[in-house]
Amino acid sequence: MKFEFQRKVLKNGMTILFEKRDLPVVSVAFAARVGGINESSEEKGISHFIEHMLYKGTLTRTHKQISEEIERNGGEMNGFTDDLITAYWCKMPSKHLDVALNVLGDMVRNPKFDENELEKERQVIFEEIKMKRDNPMFHVFKKIHKSLFDKPFGEGILGSVESLSSIDRKKMVGKFEQVYNPNNLILCVVGDADFNKIVKFAEKNFDDKKGKVPEFKIILKSESQIEKRKGIDQANLIFAYHTYSSKNKKSYAVKILSKIMAEGMSSRLFSEIREKRNLAYAVKGGSEVTKDFGYNFIYVGTMKGNVEKVKELILKEFENVSEELDEAELNQIKEQMIGQHQISMEDSQNQMIGLLYSEIDGDARKFYEFEKKINSIKLEDVKELAKKAVEKFSFFALVPE
Repeated sequence: MKFEFQRKVLKNGMTILFEKRDLPVVSVAFAARVGGINESSEEKGISHFIEHMLYKGTLTRTHKQISEEIERNGGEMNGFTDDLITAYWCKMPSKHLDVALNVLGDMVRNPKFDENELEKERQVIFEEIKMKRDNPMFHVFKKIHKSLFDKPFGEGILGSVESLSSIDRKKMVGKFEQVYNPNNLILCVVGDADFNKIVKFAEKNFDDKKGKVPEFKIILKSESQIEKRKGIDQANLIFAYHTYSSKNKKSYAVKILSKIMAEGMSSRLFSEIREKRNLAYAVKGGSEVTKDFGYNFIYVGTMKGNVEKVKELILKEFENVSEELDEAELNQIKEQMIGQHQISMEDSQNQMIGLLYSEIDGDARKFYEFEKKINSIKLEDVKELAKKAVEKFSFFALVPE
């Protein structure tokens, strides 16, 4: 599969990513190289708070005008904050590329940070924190992050009521001016567009001001905990373990092992826990592999009395993989992953996000090496990682009281 891809770092420091497509649709994103990993405990949640505020208005556009310009031209828009990235994106008819660039560009250059809107949005995020705490699945994901990483990274992306309450307009503007400079920004476009036009827009509308994103040491840990709660009927549990970062040449073994264990209905643990024993409805797995850290997780929703049994089944299956995985199964998994990766490429929005994450990880061009990297992994790479998962892991369960 061939792609017409171009990457350019401008004189002002901004990185431009572009993949040409013939369909009359374009996905556009401006992303800042900043996220939860770049925050101290005292300012936890500020990256996510800034993301919210950029949609609340600029010096020339109100919140309503931002959404109307995109949506009334047939588009949709949203944003997200993650550990290493904060992004603002839209998807719309390619004939309105100018609208997408102008609106999103205005948001990341000229946010108003209106004092009244800031106070209102603070309350919105407080409600988001409550919502995720009240949802058992969201809650255990937050807790397993704390079980894998010490402060400040382990405290998550949303922050707390205390940390968010300390963020005033002055602090937010200071953080924005420090981080949202061209050398920390990526503009990614996937669709029917002209690369030179995109480059000219970025050169004309962004100066060469530089900024430095703060860095904090990541401290790994592994711990287990069970929390009891009234008013819930199901136990929610997560098993997680540290893996390689993307700097390690074996890092794609991390993704392969996750797929073998708990991603999809054909995975080993879905078969063992749900199909064979009927212990759960939800059995899910996933990976997060970055240049700074890597981990895999397995989530299961089950009865309170089955928590230890499910944990034992997970550990046993890792032992089985470390001892019994063969070339035939490994090759089947590789074929599955390559096929699913190719299917995901069909959607320009998925492709845009994939390119952004690859760029954050070092270079967007690595995104197109997925098949090569997957096929480079040897049987012993996966078996060795499965063995390590049994030796050292984190575990968190939220159970009915």
